[in-house]
Amino acid sequence: MSERYFTPDEVEALIPMLTRLAEQLRDAHERGSEIRERMDAEHKRLTQAGGGMLDQARWRADAAALESESARAKQALDAIHGLGGVPKDLAQGLVDFPHLREGRVVNLCWKHGETRIRYWHGMDEGFAARKPL
Repeated sequence: MSERYFTPDEVEALIPMLTRLAEQLRDAHERGSEIRERMDAEHKRLTQAGGGMLDQARWRADAAALESESARAKQALDAIHGLGGVPKDLAQGLVDFPHLREGRVVNLCWKHGETRIRYWHGMDEGFAARKPL
C-alpha cells in the first residue's frame, strides 16, 4: 500500500472534523480517567480494609461506563486514522499528517485549536521541534 502525502490545504479542509474528533477523544479519555481513578480508589479501600462491602451495582455501572468511554475513544482514533492522520498526544490534541517537503517525508503538525496548518517537523522529531512552513 502506498502512503498518502498531504498538502497543508488538504489537512486544513479536515480541521472541522479533526476538531470534533479531538474533542470526542479528549472527552472520552478524561471521563475514562475519572472512572478508572474512582474504581482504583475503591479497590484500594477494600484492600486496605482487608475486605468489606463492595457496591456491586456502582462497580458494574462504572465498568460499563469505562467500556463505553473506551469505545468512544477508539471510534475517534479510528476515524482520525481513517482520515490519514496519526494521533500523537491525547491531552493536547496533536495529530500529524505525512507530507513531502523538499524531497523528504515529514509531518504536518496540527494541534487542537489551530485553524490553519502552519508547522511541520521531521519524522523522528515531535511537537517541540515544530518549524514554520
